[in-house]
Order: sequence, then C-alpha cells, then structure tokens
Amino acid sequence: MGPEALAQVLRPLGEILDERKHPDLLVGLRSGDDAAVYRLNDQQALILTTDFFTPIVDDPYTFGAIAAANAMSDVYAMGGQVLLALNIAAFPANLPTKILSDIFRGGADKVAEGGGIIAGGHTITDEEPKYGLAVTGLVHPERVVTRAGARRGDILVLTKPLGVGIIATALRAGAAKPQDLEEAVESMLALNRTAAQLMQEVGVSGATDITGFALLGHAYEVCANSGVGMGFLAEHIPVFTGALEYAAQGYITGGAGRNRRYLRGKVRFDRQIGKELEEILHDPQTSGGLLIALQVSRLEALVNLFTENGQGCWLIGEVTEGQGIEIV
Repeated sequence: MGPEALAQVLRPLGEILDERKHPDLLVGLRSGDDAAVYRLNDQQALILTTDFFTPIVDDPYTFGAIAAANAMSDVYAMGGQVLLALNIAAFPANLPTKILSDIFRGGADKVAEGGGIIAGGHTITDEEPKYGLAVTGLVHPERVVTRAGARRGDILVLTKPLGVGIIATALRAGAAKPQDLEEAVESMLALNRTAAQLMQEVGVSGATDITGFALLGHAYEVCANSGVGMGFLAEHIPVFTGALEYAAQGYITGGAGRNRRYLRGKVRFDRQIGKELEEILHDPQTSGGLLIALQVSRLEALVNLFTENGQGCWLIGEVTEGQGIEIV
C-alpha cells in the first residue's frame, strides 16, 4: 500500500492508539516510525515490527533470506538487536510444499545470522505466495534511534545503493542481466546489523531504513517528523549497475507511481536531473540500506568505522531549514 493510502487508513486510529496515553510506549503509531518500541524497565525496551511480501526472486531459499533481512531491518534502523521472529506465510495449495520449506529455511538462516531465532509463526493457504516475519528486538530506552531526531546541519549518509525495484521489474520481463541481478541480490541479502551497531557506537541524530516508500518517501517522513528539510546531491547518490538503463527502458514499478503521487509538491528536482534518476529515487526498495542523519563532528568517526568493517557508506546530502526535499 502506498504512503498516501496508508495514511488515510491509519488516520482514524490516531486517537485510539495515541502513545501519549501510554508512558511506556516510547514509539507508536503517531510517530510513523519503522517499528513500535515498548519500555520494559530503565535498561531494556522491546522493538516490535512485521513485514512480508510476494517473491522478488525466483529461488525460494534466497527469497526467504531476503524477506527475513528486510523484516529485521526495522529493528536495526532503530539501533536495536534482533531477539526472535515468527514466520508469516501464505502459500498456494497446488505448489510443492518443499518450496515453502526452502523459503522457511532461508528465513531461519538469515535470522540466525542476525543473532536471533525463529520461534514459530502462522501460515495460510492463498493463491499467491507471500512470506515475511514478525520480529522482536531489544534496545536501551535512551538509545532508540527514530525518524524524529534529524537537525539542521546534519550530514545524510546512505548505506546501500538504490534501484532494486527497477532491477526486479526488469527480471520479471526477462531483461535483467545476470550480473546486475547478482549485485542487487547480494545487497538485499546483506543485513543492516553491523551498520546499526556502528551508528550506535558513534551516536547519530536519527535514521530510517529505505524500503517500500523509496529514498524520497522515507526521507520525507524524517523531514516531517523532525521539522526539517533535506538537500540531496544527485551525483553522490549510489545506484546499482544497470538500474538507470532499465529505468530508461521503462521497467518501473507500480509502487514508484504511488510514491510519486504522495510526494507531489514535497520534492523539487533541478532541471538537469535526468528522468531515470528521478525514477530511482521514487523506486520501492526491498531490504534497502539505512539513511542516517548525524552531526558533522561525528562524520569522520562514522566513515572510518564503516570502512574498517567493510560497510558501504555514501555521503548524499544534508539536513536543511524549511520543509520538503531538494535534489541538486
């Protein structure tokens, strides 16, 4: 569901689910953040999130692993660690059950890589396969990273390239080159776990992971919650090999159109920005990277830690005054 439709659906629940009425609910529906956070005591808070979707690749095991990485990403975006997860699956009755078993195996292996464990779940019969996780994580109540902390003058860092949705669309049309798909899959399989640990070590203002609402949609949510604007440098934004080419050929997702409609009037592009890059900035991502806002004084420490630990790290812009996003 696109961000505009989702906002309409959730609007009537705002008063009922207002976290201000529940002092231990540190992050809830009102903030529109990546996950909910509930304080257990002065040292521990639970992070709770869920995510699932239809297959993005053909191999069942790889699909399960990507879906698990994507679901756990919300915990990492808030600076937490994964404890356990529950499977959520829909599966057609006319397909071999081994396919579902392979999907579960991929998910379980990826959760184990993240330091957690699959502890159960729920499966239904459906015409189209779907898979994901309900994930529980842990974080210190005073170290929760949210979308509301970005401040004017902060530097914006992105930890993975963009263009997964476009490449997946080209794959379904039989147009994606194997090496381009391999690069995108490798990125989707990579956990944001180390990036989360490193940003907690340095100390950041705010963060979000980049998934279905695209870089621009999730960035705008940070702007709205933090009361700031953002400026991105187009030439600094990392893009997967082949993504610009596939965008030029018209391999665009329906989700990108919904994101574009939601962001109309909220984003300004310089005239020199190509239409292909515009599409990539609206492109829904699966298991995308983190968008991190941090003070300039902490940037060198973050870059050094990311480099030492083999983590991607691109400086793509800064937090500004005002509202909305500008691409220059």
